[in-house]
Amino acid sequence: MSSFTNVEVVKAANIYFDGKVTSRVVKFSDGTQKTLGIMMPGDFEFGTDQHELMEIQAGEMDVLLPGADEWITITGGQSFEVPANSSFKLQVKSVVDYYCSYS
Repeated sequence: MSSFTNVEVVKAANIYFDGKVTSRVVKFSDGTQKTLGIMMPGDFEFGTDQHELMEIQAGEMDVLLPGADEWITITGGQSFEVPANSSFKLQVKSVVDYYCSYS
């Protein structure tokens, strides 16, 4: 899917890590939300409240998922999931374009 239709976009951005990670909330008519964002190169750690599906549109990063001992490389066209109430680490290698779904 290259676009979303019939959505509401929250104008205010979510800005993290001194602007190196930004996203915007997209609200769908069924009540679900996604975030669309950009990550600049760097090392980051995020916590989750809900289950997250992170889909990478472009770029490259290494991901350390909860409970894992080894980093995995994720590139454009790939995705990964993170359970609710956990944290994960990212080593962003090049600018990453992503969207995240929550459940």
